[in-house]
Amino acid sequence: MDPDLLDAFTQPSTLDRFLTEDVIARGEKRKLIKPTSSNSPKLEELKLFLTEWINRTLKEEHIVVKSLEEDLYDGLVLHHLLENLGSLKLDVDKLALTEKKQRQKLSVILEAVAKCLQLEESQLKWSVESILAKDLLSTLHLLVAIAKHFEPNLALPPNVQVETITIETTSRGLKTSNAVEYITENKENIEVQSKDDAFDELFSCAPDKLDAVKKALLQFVNQHVGKLGLNVKDIESQFSDGVILLLLIGQLEGYFLNLRNFFLTPASTTEMLHNVNLALELLAEGGLLSFPVNSE
Repeated sequence: MDPDLLDAFTQPSTLDRFLTEDVIARGEKRKLIKPTSSNSPKLEELKLFLTEWINRTLKEEHIVVKSLEEDLYDGLVLHHLLENLGSLKLDVDKLALTEKKQRQKLSVILEAVAKCLQLEESQLKWSVESILAKDLLSTLHLLVAIAKHFEPNLALPPNVQVETITIETTSRGLKTSNAVEYITENKENIEVQSKDDAFDELFSCAPDKLDAVKKALLQFVNQHVGKLGLNVKDIESQFSDGVILLLLIGQLEGYFLNLRNFFLTPASTTEMLHNVNLALELLAEGGLLSFPVNSE
């Protein structure tokens, strides 16, 4: 067995969950927080912060949250939180006692969240199934997104990151991959980027040299994607759908991207965002992207 997979299963809650669930379907992926990160001080600080924030927000409604995973999965607390923060009136019952009702309730709630935050489906780091399954990583991403949108001045603990393991079933068995995922912004890297980014300095201090830099970048890009019979003439427009970026990464890293994993001829904004998000994930996994980038 993959040692990373074995390591992940040493966490009792993870093992119990996998033992009680059906076998993962082929092609399905499950992302878990690795045990090495599950008890990190920064993660515990974020969990405590969000718990106290929810309890403070819902104090007048006499709602007390003790566990983010155990108390939010059925949608009740999320329902009250959204109504309180955003004055949203959701057309669902306050109480959902059956799993079917809870799934329906979460579907309405998460759809409202995506609409408020103006997020495409490909940008969501949570789902009805993951919240219902009491997945901590998804729950944290959801709460952080809600907090940042409705209370942008809330001082969330910065630089909270976790080690994750993604498990996928393939024709050859279980495949795992490791990554480091940020739950809150890495402000240190953002500050360094804003101070030291050569391109920012180029735009502000030497715009006359911008054309020369763009020309050099185009030559670099075409040197590699030209092997695929492609020719890039405009960086802004031809990189916007993520296709050239993905093919360039594949050429530079020396691997072939399966055409089923991205849209070669994207026909919508959702498909373009899927491509860009995939490219950013590949860069992050390769250790080439150490600060958050807005895929839009």
